[in-house]
Amino acid sequence: MCGWVAFRETGYRGDSDLYGLVLRMASTLAHRGPDDSGAWVDSEAGLALGFRRLSIIDLSPEGHQPMRSESGRYVIVYNGEAYNFADLRRELEAAGHRFRGHSDTEVMLAAFEQWGLEQAVRRFIGMFSFALWDCRERKLTLVRDRLGIKPLYYGWAGDTLLCGSELKALRAHPAFRPETDRGALTLYMRHNYVPHPYSIYKGIHQLPPGCMITFGPGPERPSPRQYWSARQIAEDGARNPFPGSDEEAVEELDALLRNAVRLRMIADVPLGAFLSGGVDSSTVVALMQAQSERPVKTFTIGFNEESHNEAIYAKAVAAHLGTEHTELYVSPEQALTVVPLLPVMYDEPFADSSQVPTFLVSKLTREHVTVSLSGDGGDELFAGYPRYSVAESIWKKIGWVPPAARAGLARRLGPANGLAGGKVRQFSEALAVKNREELYRRLVSVTASPESLVLGGHEPPTALTDRRQWAKLRDFTQRMMFFDLVSYLPDDILTKVDRASMAVSLEARVPILDHRVVEFAWRLPMQMNVRDGQSKWLLRQVLYKYVPRQLIERPKMGFALPVAAWLRGPLRDWAASLLDERRLREQGFLDVPSVLSMWRTHLSGERNEQSRLWTILMFQAWLEQNIAAPDCTRNEK
Repeated sequence: MCGWVAFRETGYRGDSDLYGLVLRMASTLAHRGPDDSGAWVDSEAGLALGFRRLSIIDLSPEGHQPMRSESGRYVIVYNGEAYNFADLRRELEAAGHRFRGHSDTEVMLAAFEQWGLEQAVRRFIGMFSFALWDCRERKLTLVRDRLGIKPLYYGWAGDTLLCGSELKALRAHPAFRPETDRGALTLYMRHNYVPHPYSIYKGIHQLPPGCMITFGPGPERPSPRQYWSARQIAEDGARNPFPGSDEEAVEELDALLRNAVRLRMIADVPLGAFLSGGVDSSTVVALMQAQSERPVKTFTIGFNEESHNEAIYAKAVAAHLGTEHTELYVSPEQALTVVPLLPVMYDEPFADSSQVPTFLVSKLTREHVTVSLSGDGGDELFAGYPRYSVAESIWKKIGWVPPAARAGLARRLGPANGLAGGKVRQFSEALAVKNREELYRRLVSVTASPESLVLGGHEPPTALTDRRQWAKLRDFTQRMMFFDLVSYLPDDILTKVDRASMAVSLEARVPILDHRVVEFAWRLPMQMNVRDGQSKWLLRQVLYKYVPRQLIERPKMGFALPVAAWLRGPLRDWAASLLDERRLREQGFLDVPSVLSMWRTHLSGERNEQSRLWTILMFQAWLEQNIAAPDCTRNEK
């Protein structure tokens, strides 16, 4: 739901049209909010708030933003949903508050008046990012939801504070100067996304999930503060595991998920769900259908390549549940038309290739509904990723070998820059690790040594490398789940879904990531997540109450594209243009011999370099779309 932007010009002297400027900045977010727009300014403070609305709850003018609180103290621009707003409203009405409309935004403002900002935020069940201006204290506070479902960028352009839902809105301010951050670029080359708190631009940050930050009237540049800690939740859950039986755990999880799904079915517009036929999306759809008086609308994208097609399984689940099912089989030609849109859609380099089918299923869904529920989060909460068992297996084989001996063998097997071939390269990289955490990082790395690929590159600390941020968990699989929860989930999965869905003005809701479900999941003993070699054991038991297991049991497929073949075929000319040697040298960001070597070996079929090449190509495409030529070489001067 929606997109917003805000800025505050320190020392504003009335020398610019704040209202007109913020409306122009907000117009870059029209895809997030095609139904309405608005702006509010405080000229004395040099502050402007801009908004684009996708109407979901309270379609009347009473839901218009920016919205001011009943007393006049607070003004908000807000993206997301507080799903428990009806319960909060009843409590606030009992305390004497009166409401003009029935939007959750108005309830949130009343909650700030009644309980104060932080206590109110702790009571919200939902997804949100917002900017709240306190007219009395002259303070601007930015807040992001607990899991990072909704995006929030902020930073400084000279003396101007900029913040908003997407980078394109910040770029529209005349003070913004785009300068590529080589540290963030190096992290991107490792992960295929830019992890928080960084962005691809120097001076611009992502607010971490579960955090807020308050800017006072002066020039001070404060740090974010946490109101909800994934680390604390994980550690508390490990210390206080669920004490009940398997049956009791199934019933508890079923009840939590049913409530989470029910709350996310509240909308004043048509609603449906993504359905891949896997465990997570099938569970969400089953719980939706169990609580709906009419068939739920479900949507699936299919591919003619059997190795990438889950549509047949989704169709079988939909038939069993009795949903109103729509599927679209996508040709390579249709998928390829999306590729040129990606740099604009994602605003900064992003290279999870499932971004293409995610956009296509969002586009199909938006033709029928305005809100769609998604099954994201199940793998992170219930140990669903194959890499967990792979990492455990590798460490059992190499962990007993002294680190010095492992490092020596790794050097003999292949160069540390990751350019050795195939399985030998992977094995040598695994041998080189010092501990389990580093093994996990290698397994989730697209490039093992990105500093050798990015000229002048270095890797600033992240949630995966800063030990101060690590949860104290004894179990290795739990530690990997925690890393995914605080990095891969918000920075890859949720970013992918948010940008792909909002690009077509579709609101995607993720009930499995209700924070109450997250907190319960971290109390589960590992044998309730992985049993007899099967992952997501407990979540599967909930699903089997609604769907026969024979419709679900099959190897995990994922949602990726046949990129390797496309780069040798229909995408070859596009890729060759972006990897032109002269272009690469003029831009001055990447080690040209390494890039060209990857490209040649992939084209020859000697080695499949699709992951690293797609990451490089998405950066090149972003660079071409978003950075003017003079800015590309700024860092080299």
